[in-house]
Amino acid sequence: MGNEKHQKENPLKVNRRHFFSQLSVGIGSLALGSLLIPDLFKNDQLESNLQTLGIPNFAPSAKRVIYLFQAGAPSQLETFDHKPTLRKRMGEDLPESIRNGQRLTGMTSGQKTFPLMPPAIGFQQHGKSGAWVSDFFPHIAKIADDICIVKSMHTEAINHDPAITFFQTGSQISGRPSMGSWLSYGLGSENKNLPSFVVLTSRGKGNSQGLYSKLWSSGFLDSKHQGVLLRSGKDPVLYLNDPDGISRSDKRHLLDQVASLNKLHHIETGDDEIESRIAQYEMAYRMQMSVPDVMDISKEPPSIIKLYGEDCQVPGTFAANALQARRLAENGVRFIQLYHQGWDQHGNLPNEMAGQAKDVDQASAALIIDLKQRGMLEDTLVIWGGEFGRTNYCQGNFDPKNYGRDHHPRAFSIWMAGGGIKPGLSYGQTDEFGYNIVEDPVHINDFHATLMYAMGLDHEQMTYKYQGRRFRLTDVAGNVIKDLLL
Repeated sequence: MGNEKHQKENPLKVNRRHFFSQLSVGIGSLALGSLLIPDLFKNDQLESNLQTLGIPNFAPSAKRVIYLFQAGAPSQLETFDHKPTLRKRMGEDLPESIRNGQRLTGMTSGQKTFPLMPPAIGFQQHGKSGAWVSDFFPHIAKIADDICIVKSMHTEAINHDPAITFFQTGSQISGRPSMGSWLSYGLGSENKNLPSFVVLTSRGKGNSQGLYSKLWSSGFLDSKHQGVLLRSGKDPVLYLNDPDGISRSDKRHLLDQVASLNKLHHIETGDDEIESRIAQYEMAYRMQMSVPDVMDISKEPPSIIKLYGEDCQVPGTFAANALQARRLAENGVRFIQLYHQGWDQHGNLPNEMAGQAKDVDQASAALIIDLKQRGMLEDTLVIWGGEFGRTNYCQGNFDPKNYGRDHHPRAFSIWMAGGGIKPGLSYGQTDEFGYNIVEDPVHINDFHATLMYAMGLDHEQMTYKYQGRRFRLTDVAGNVIKDLLL
C-alpha cells in the first residue's frame, strides 16, 4: 500500500525496466519514420523535418493526389450516368413523386412544368467492365477498366460558390482549410524544393464560374500549407525571379539577413506565423531553380506530346496542365489541383458540352495512361468531377435543339483511378430518371474520408484546434467507403 501511494505521488518517477521499454517504442517510431520519409534525418535538421513532414496513421495506398476538377458541374447525364428512360419519355413532365418537392434554384423555381430531356449524345459500354460512357468522351472510354465511376455522389449545396467551396474545404462556408492544405499539414512534402500543394487553372469556351484563392487557402492552418498557384507562360510564379542586377548570392545574403531579423521578432512575440514566413522565403528561393525545370516540357518525347495532344504544348490549356500535373507528381508534389472552367451549361448544352469534353477528354485519359506506364498510377490517386450534377429536365422552354440543365445536388457522377481505388467499378445507382440515388449514396464527407484513408490518414484523428473547437476536413460526419478500395 505504501509503495502504491509513493508511485501516485511521483508520477514522473520510472524504474530501469520502464525506462528501457519506453525508449524502445520511441526508437521504433523514429525508425519507422525514417523508412517512410527517407529525408527525415538528413542535413542535421531533425527538428525542422519533424515539424514539416508527417507520418501516416497507417500504410497508405496513395502517396499523392491529382484532382482534375471540372468547375461549373458537368452533367452526369451526358457523361457517365446512362438513362435510356429519358429518351423514351422525352418532353414528358417529371413526375412530382420523383421530384418530391426538391429545392430549386431561382432559375427554374418559376417553371410550371419540368419536361424531361434525353442526353445530347449516345452512350456505349466499354471495356471488360462494361462501363457506360458518353460518346462525348471517346478517350476516357478507352480507359474504362482503369477508372472507378461513382454515380451516387450527393451534396446539400445547390449554388456554385458554396458547392465548390464544400468540395474543396468540407464546408459551404468560406474560411476552412482546403483538402490539399489538410494533406500538406498531415503528410508534408516529398520534395523540399517544391510546395506540397500546387494549383493549375484552365478555361474552356463554355459559361465559366469564378475561381477564388479561398479554394486553395490554408484557412486557420499554418500558411505554409496553402496551395501555390502556378500560372501559364514564362513566369509560373509571380515575383519569383530576381530583378535585373541582383545575383543569386545577393539574394542569399538578403534572405539570411531578413531571416535573422524575423527570428529576433519571433523570440519577442512568439508568433509561429513568423517562422512560416521564413520557411516560405526559403521555399521561394529554392523554387527559383526547381520550378522552371519542372515546368519545361521541351525534353518530353514526341510520343508523350502525341498522347496528351498538341494542346499540351500551349501553356494554360487543360492538356498542358495535365502534363504538368504528371511532372509535378513525379517530382514529389503531394496534392496537385487542376481547375477547368466552363461547365455551367444552362443553355446551348449540346454544343458547349461537346467543346468542353474535347478540351479535357484526351488529356484526362492520357494522364492515366502516362502514370500507368511509369508505374505511378498504383500510388497516385486521380479524381475527375465537378461540384454537383444537372437536372434531367430542361431549363426554360422545351427545345430539343437548344436547351440547358439546371443545378442538381441530389445525384451526380465522378470518377477516380489509381491510389488503391478499385478499377473497372461502377459504384452506386440512381433511379431510371437519373434524379434520386437508390443505391450506395456517397456524400462529400464520405468522399473526403475515403480520400484521406487512401493517403493513410484517419479523418477522425486528423484535427486542428481553432477558437476552442477541434476542426477536421470531414467536420462531424463522413464514413470511409471501403467498397471503393482494393
